[in-house]
Amino acid sequence: MSITPVDHPVIPVLKRNAILNLLSRSGRIDGRSPGDVRDIEITLGVIPNANGSAHVRLGLTQVIAGVKAEIGTPFQDTPNMGNLIVSAEFVPLASPTFEPGPPDERAIELARVIDRSLRDVRAIDLEKLAIIPGRKVWNIFVDIYVIDHDGNLIDASSIATLASLMTAAIYKVQVNQEKGDVTIDRSSLEPLPIRKKVLTATVAKIGDYLVADPSLEEETVADALITIAFSEDGAVTGIQKSGMGAFKYEHLRKAMELAKQAQKVYLSKTLEYVESYLKSKASQELKV
Repeated sequence: MSITPVDHPVIPVLKRNAILNLLSRSGRIDGRSPGDVRDIEITLGVIPNANGSAHVRLGLTQVIAGVKAEIGTPFQDTPNMGNLIVSAEFVPLASPTFEPGPPDERAIELARVIDRSLRDVRAIDLEKLAIIPGRKVWNIFVDIYVIDHDGNLIDASSIATLASLMTAAIYKVQVNQEKGDVTIDRSSLEPLPIRKKVLTATVAKIGDYLVADPSLEEETVADALITIAFSEDGAVTGIQKSGMGAFKYEHLRKAMELAKQAQKVYLSKTLEYVESYLKSKASQELKV
């Protein structure tokens, strides 16, 4: 079901002033310092029939991402490449401010930000997903579901997407070159060809102050948000700004520093959970 957000509950001016007062003393309403991100928990393999999946908790925000691989035809402008398709949906239970209705433009924006952060830097080697160039390729679908909204949906979705892609596996295939037939070998799996590990990090500007990983309360009173995507080597792979406020040069430079620090924490946690999951999975397979 698609949803349309309604207006946030009105946050009194006193609430914004309280947040600004705390920030003036390098504090935040939830006890964090400006550069701190919330606790991260990742549960992998939560969707049994998906090729890969992840449930991410970023503070009280919860997102699930699932990866599904299907054999299909390539796009006309990329005949020798597989396809990556990212979509997002806000589950009505995610927030009392969401209600059924036409497609949510913020869900579309979220999916586009995640898609661009991966596509522009070729985070996945789509050429290796071509089975018969020009005829048969792997379509990789990433479906993101927001199930609890307490701010910073993009970063939570980015973590869930990377974790699900890194733990996804597709069947090996055999190709009959003469007939052009493709046979799926369901007894043999291989990981997706991931070239770069990309994650976003979001910073909110509230007055003249900047905070990483904003909560919903902070987002609601923020003048603007900026989301920056980095690969594991620190290269910027995408930038998205939202909100009516502007970032001066000094704010933008500081936001870049905060975002880079936050992304390092996200990546470290993601790799920790992924490595533990893959090791446990390999151990279980050896016992079978």
